[in-house]
Amino acid sequence: MTMTVAIIGRPNVGKSTLFNRLVGRREAIVDDIPGVTRDRREGRGRISDLEFRLFDTAGLEDAEDSALEGRMRHQTEAAVAEADVVLMLIDAKAGVTPLDEHFGRWLRKEQDKVVLVANKCEGKAGTGGLLDAFRLGLGEPVAISAEHGEGLADLYQAMVPYARDDEAEDSPEERDNGGDDIIDESPDGSEIWRDINAPKVLRLAIVGRPNVGKSTLMNAVLGENRVLTGPEAGITRDAIQVDWSWKDHPIQLVDTAGLRRNARVWGRLERASGADTQRAIQYAHVVVLMLDATMMLERQDLTIARNVVEEGRSLILAANKWDIVEDKQAALRQLRDRIQTSLPQVREIPYITVSALRERNLDRLFDTVLDVYDTWNRRVSTARLNRWLSVMVDRHPPPLARGRRVRLRYITQAKTRPPTFACFCSQPDGLPDAYVRYLVNGLRDDFGLPGVPIRFMLRGGRNPYVDKDN
Repeated sequence: MTMTVAIIGRPNVGKSTLFNRLVGRREAIVDDIPGVTRDRREGRGRISDLEFRLFDTAGLEDAEDSALEGRMRHQTEAAVAEADVVLMLIDAKAGVTPLDEHFGRWLRKEQDKVVLVANKCEGKAGTGGLLDAFRLGLGEPVAISAEHGEGLADLYQAMVPYARDDEAEDSPEERDNGGDDIIDESPDGSEIWRDINAPKVLRLAIVGRPNVGKSTLMNAVLGENRVLTGPEAGITRDAIQVDWSWKDHPIQLVDTAGLRRNARVWGRLERASGADTQRAIQYAHVVVLMLDATMMLERQDLTIARNVVEEGRSLILAANKWDIVEDKQAALRQLRDRIQTSLPQVREIPYITVSALRERNLDRLFDTVLDVYDTWNRRVSTARLNRWLSVMVDRHPPPLARGRRVRLRYITQAKTRPPTFACFCSQPDGLPDAYVRYLVNGLRDDFGLPGVPIRFMLRGGRNPYVDKDN
């Protein structure tokens, strides 16, 4: 059985706390400050054997449509329209407020799919508010405590009648295992191939500084106003995941909060948003770093890019707002120069000029995403790697270390995602960094690994003819 569930209510009644409780982990940002949630965040909820698609929504506020709060309300209304069952949450300790009554009247036209839930009913503090909730005219309230996990059995009984029989849906894979324990030879015998254990769903995170157009890009590719946009900087707070597909390839898009320099981060709420974005990068397969084409690759952009590379994720630079750039040739030269001088650890990072607002060049961007993902999952046979190593050593022998030449004995690809190579040699500590860069650059050029981070590990082997006890 499956269904779609939306959690709605006025600000600060515990919607995100209930969302986290039902999905089984702390996904949504929770804070005492009202109005933390702005977009509708999606997850897979579960109570016992009842599984459902779950939306966490912004707090309902009575505001003009053009205001930020009005645009937030439109997102909540869209979630209600899509839902099979709506959980209308009230704060039982505070009782029924005029704002609860206002939106209760609005929900009565959807009464056939509304479950009234009185939160914060732990102990006896919420008894008065629980009884007061009957006057909303939305049926008998279900008493719960989202923070303490109380009352979920009653909530289960209230939701079961709305469940429908459906075919089981495949859930997105958990975080990939990095390609461990993969067979060395491909099924067709080729020497370079795509990892047969590559995840079926590509997780794509869209990151960048505030107000560079991340949410606008997400809305443009989805063809709907799925996430909030506007002239205000820092609208997005939660990392919003949406399932999508491009050319029959399933993709999980993740829109993230803008990242500012640590010195400019103020308050625990912005720190929590930044941590949420960091988790999105860690769990992503490909990361699109959105740049403002009028301020190309500033210091914070480079910080984010280096963070992505250190995490081993594939990186694509998308120079947004290209339609308003006056000297395009000068902007491209600046971008290429900054990539070459400031990101030397990943050569040939792909960069695409786009306009999310005008929906220009998005096809090329997502074609590049698929190409980089294939490169990130590329595997090279051990036989070909060792033939390559022999040529590289003959062309440029390793230097001497402690009076003896370093011998490179053997190389193999330990894993994919990112491509990771282990090279066994006689003196791992004696091989200079410059020679390691020579080998890594050779791997990129000879095996077609541009634009993805490569991890190169040196391993030593004990001499079997040397007695360890002597």
